[in-house]
Amino acid sequence: MTALRSQNKSSEIAFFDGHGASNPYDVFTPQANDRVIDTFVRLSGLRPGARIADLGCGSGIFTDLLRRRGYQCTGMDLSPILIQIARRNFPGIEFLEGDVERLPFADVSFDGVLLGGVLHHLPQPARCAAETMRVLRPGGKFVAFDPNRMNPFVYLYRDRSSPFYSAVGVTENERPVLADEIASTFRAAGFRVGTEFQSGLTYRYTASPTARRLLPIYNLIDRLLFRPAFMRRLRAFVFTFGEKPKEPA
Repeated sequence: MTALRSQNKSSEIAFFDGHGASNPYDVFTPQANDRVIDTFVRLSGLRPGARIADLGCGSGIFTDLLRRRGYQCTGMDLSPILIQIARRNFPGIEFLEGDVERLPFADVSFDGVLLGGVLHHLPQPARCAAETMRVLRPGGKFVAFDPNRMNPFVYLYRDRSSPFYSAVGVTENERPVLADEIASTFRAAGFRVGTEFQSGLTYRYTASPTARRLLPIYNLIDRLLFRPAFMRRLRAFVFTFGEKPKEPA
């Protein structure tokens, strides 16, 4: 039997520490960041005051936006450099170094979890799903978003099987996700799961200078081409969301 691949933690840390040393790694425009948080609020249904873990928080952009919406937030990331940046920029928020496959939190600690661009870094996301289940309270919600392998641009540029694949600006662990596979993984962990597809999350940064010059064109095509409902499953991002079942009364 072939052994399951695991995430190379050291390469992941080195990659994001390297980016963090010169750039906070905020790849979306402020408008797109707000839209991600709008989607989290809508899909989770969690009210202000709920305790939220922003896992894979990077430099803390989403954590701060959640705090501004009235949530009690804790941010966590594998990269020490990005956590330093987050603590410096947002001193009123708790930020911790940690691994989504071994969360440094007690059982049933949170009402909600945001997994912002995390799952596509995990060759096998089942352990992350199990840890998310563990730290959520009964009735707790998670929302995850990741690049969609079914999107033609995402596939051609970022999937290793594509003849046009570019390794610039990605780690060795990354691969765009298939929505049904992610949903099945979280369903197997015990969640009630749903899926939503979105395009129009505009980029402001990509590591490749050539690709960066093309971002305005890409952002326009992405916003217009995939707007029709029949193009839904081909949109650039998969939002996976779910609820931990409540304990029996």
